[in-house]
Order: sequence, then C-alpha cells, then structure tokens
Amino acid sequence: MTKLKGVIAAAATPLNDDLSIDLDGLVAHCAHLLGAGGCDGINLLGTTGEATSFSRDQRLAAMRAIAASGLDLSRFMVGTGAAALDDAVALTAAARELGYAGALLLPPFYYKGIDDDALVTYVSTVIERVGVSGLPLYLYHFPANSGVPYAPDVVRRLRDRFPDTVLGVKDSSGDVEGYSAGLARDLPGLAVFPSAEAALGRTRELGFAGCISATANLTGPYAQQAFSAASEEDRAAGLAEAVRIRAEIAKFPLVASVKHALALTTGNQAWSRPMPPLGPLPAAEQKALAEALRETALGDRLTPSA
Repeated sequence: MTKLKGVIAAAATPLNDDLSIDLDGLVAHCAHLLGAGGCDGINLLGTTGEATSFSRDQRLAAMRAIAASGLDLSRFMVGTGAAALDDAVALTAAARELGYAGALLLPPFYYKGIDDDALVTYVSTVIERVGVSGLPLYLYHFPANSGVPYAPDVVRRLRDRFPDTVLGVKDSSGDVEGYSAGLARDLPGLAVFPSAEAALGRTRELGFAGCISATANLTGPYAQQAFSAASEEDRAAGLAEAVRIRAEIAKFPLVASVKHALALTTGNQAWSRPMPPLGPLPAAEQKALAEALRETALGDRLTPSA
C-alpha cells in the first residue's frame, strides 16, 4: 500500500456560476498541483476544498471525476468526514472503491463534548462498516473547526485496533511541538502531517511525513524545495519563501484568501467564488492581498489587473 508523504496541497475547489463544482476546472487544478505546482500529493475535498459545504452526491461526483481523469490516485487523499455516520461510511467506502491512497476522516462535528470512548466507537464503526481490507485511513484533527479533537490516546487506541488501516493524522491544531511531535515520537510509523509549511523545516528532526497545507495551492514549488532540496541552504531558502507567502495569505480568512490568490495568479476570477456560507474577500482585502503578494516570489505571476 502506497503511503502518502511530502508536500500535499489541500486543494481548493473551483465553482461554476450556479455554485456547482467545476469538475473540469478541479481536474485541471489538481493536474497543475501535481506538475508545475510542485506538490507530491493532494488532499481533495478537505477544509480548503469546502467539502462540508457540499452534499454527499456533489462530493461523490468530484471524487469520481478525479478518479476518471487519469491522474495518479496514489497521490491523493480525499476528505470523507461527515456529521452523519451513513454519509461518512458511504464516502469512505467510495474512496476505497475508486482507488484513492487515503480517506481523511473528520470526527463527527455537530455534537460537542464527545468523550474518547464514543469517538473510538464512531471511527471503529466507520471502519467496520466499510471493511478494513484495502482501506487507508487518516484522521483529521482540527478541533478549532470540528470542536471534537482526536486526542492522542484516541489515535493510539485506533492505531492499536486497526494497525493496517489507521495510517496517519493531519494535524490542523497548530500545536506542532506538542500534538504533532508527540504523535510522531510515541507512535512510530504513523504518518503525521502538520498543516503549515513551516513544519517542513522540522521533518527530519521530528519525523513528520510532510505537511498538508491550504497555501500549498500557491507555495508548492517553494515548499517542495524546503522538503527535498539536496542542500540545507536550498531547503532553507525554499522554506523562507513558502512561509512568507503563507503569512501574507493567512492574514485574511484562509479559504477566501487562497481562492482569491488563485484568481490573482491565474487570471480566472471565478476562483474568487467560495461556497456559501463562506463569502469572498471584501474589496479592500482583495487589494491588500494583491499588494502583499506582489512583494513575494508570486509577484511575477500576478495578472496585470491585480
């Protein structure tokens, strides 16, 4: 079973005027990310991909479009978490059946105060209903959004119960020194992915598998340099540029700013359209982001009107 590693972009999802997913545009964007975009892999339909704002049928349609595109599914994980157990099971089963290299499972995120036993039971139920054979599962720890953390003991219990299924964790808590590093240290072989490019500077030291980042939609070539360049000097230069670009984008609401940055660098203004309930950046923030990115390595990629 192929294990995902390296620079993974949490891919943004382009939308048509009627707010349906632009499937052709999504395929083209993923192809770019895996090529000139510098990424080793893609997290399809994650937070940046606005997955929880789409219906189960919309998500399945996007998964099938990528699977039918000829892109290498060994480089894709896909978000399959949902508030409803049946939806999570259906999406996770589809990820396996279509051949994705990983299913990324959010915890159930509506009811708060779920204890560790209940969360272990929930994930175990998803796994058992889908079937463990050929199911590569990654846990998505994002307590700021989900309100339900994958505590380290929950991860350990699930890994112990399903050692060939629970392969890794995406950590969007921001606690690199505590949560991410602790999991990598205490659960050898578990693929731990922090959610920001800065962690790439610590992969060798802390044993991370790479990073899964929203801003890798834009920083991919520099993040790849930070991850895989031969010399320490080149890795440091790539890391500095990736972190610089991320810092400018992250000054604004992240999904809207990533999508507007894509509009600025591609000239396709449709990229600025998020799925409700998220809204686009206000005009003043659009201008501020364009001015900030002009001073980064992305400056020569901005369209003349930016």
